[in-house]
Amino acid sequence: MHLLLLKVKMTKQEEMDLLFDKGIVAFNNKNFYDAHEYWEELWTKYYFKDRLLIQGLIQVSVGYFHITNLNLNGAKGLFTKCLPKLEKFILSNNRISNINELIIIINKAKLCVENIKEVNDFNWDYSIKLKQINYAT
Repeated sequence: MHLLLLKVKMTKQEEMDLLFDKGIVAFNNKNFYDAHEYWEELWTKYYFKDRLLIQGLIQVSVGYFHITNLNLNGAKGLFTKCLPKLEKFILSNNRISNINELIIIINKAKLCVENIKEVNDFNWDYSIKLKQINYAT
């Protein structure tokens, strides 16, 4: 029996949505490096209106990854850099419904990182699952 595999050509928007969705899944599973990779591919390969939001999500992901990689200074720096980017999307964004909660949690994570000496002391309650805005089709 032969299995016929069809390569379905996705539209540019479908490719972008797929990368964003994969980043959300990875982030929510605490696979922060993978989340960063998906979002970085989206950010570098395509031009779109809310690139700054994606850049902020990349920085959040790498910040959390730095904690797992024993780099508290790197985490602190990226949490600091991502906040102004994400704050620009508090009133309006079409991707993350709990962006306000994300910003609050990142501020807590940043404060935690500033006040610990060992990565094992990081409080992982200062990470959340992102809630994606879904539109009925």
